[in-house]
Amino acid sequence: MKPPKHSLKLFALIATLGLAALACAIPGLGNSDGSLYRDDFSSTNSNWGIGTDADSSVEYVSDGLQFFVTTTNYFTWSNPGVEEGFENIHIEVTVKNRSTDPNAAFGLVCHQQVTGDSHYYMAITQSGQYAIAKAAIAQTDVFLTNNDQWGDSDLIPVEAETYQLGADCGNGTLTLYVNGQQIASVSDSTYTKGEVGLFAWSGEETAGTTVVFDDFVVTSLTSGE
Repeated sequence: MKPPKHSLKLFALIATLGLAALACAIPGLGNSDGSLYRDDFSSTNSNWGIGTDADSSVEYVSDGLQFFVTTTNYFTWSNPGVEEGFENIHIEVTVKNRSTDPNAAFGLVCHQQVTGDSHYYMAITQSGQYAIAKAAIAQTDVFLTNNDQWGDSDLIPVEAETYQLGADCGNGTLTLYVNGQQIASVSDSTYTKGEVGLFAWSGEETAGTTVVFDDFVVTSLTSGE
């Protein structure tokens, strides 16, 4: 099942406007280490969309960005509010898995368009499944891998406490990595530039999806990781 989605981008936009009024730069951009964007979530002013409602919660917790999804089959994502977006990038993030639902999924968003509902995302579950997907406004999401179905990979540890996720988004290619190992790669050039983000996606278990993201880094594909 491909569930309803809930974006917390609105919160990020409000935060961006507030920071602009104070003449502050967006945290994490243009770092001396060559990364395009970097956030270890140690500051609650780093501009990600946060909030809590009846279906899900995205909040800063213990130097991480925690996603807690209470409703079943529900997809929640957040962005850092970099509206100009990125192209030809590699993304890395550490995921601390606190989920009890074996079908809890989580991952990375890239090339998200202004509408928000149009983007690519790369997902894994703690049961060892994965998907690289394309979302488009007013359309059902399409898995670009495994004939529009979840795939299984022995390279994804089952019920691990921590996962290192990576994604290449650029030059017409989308590639998913887990713990430094390539899981899948597909070609699609519908979107070539856009926002980045993180998401959690619940399965059939109520309140069974909890993940904490840390050490989010965006680098250029041309300059390496």
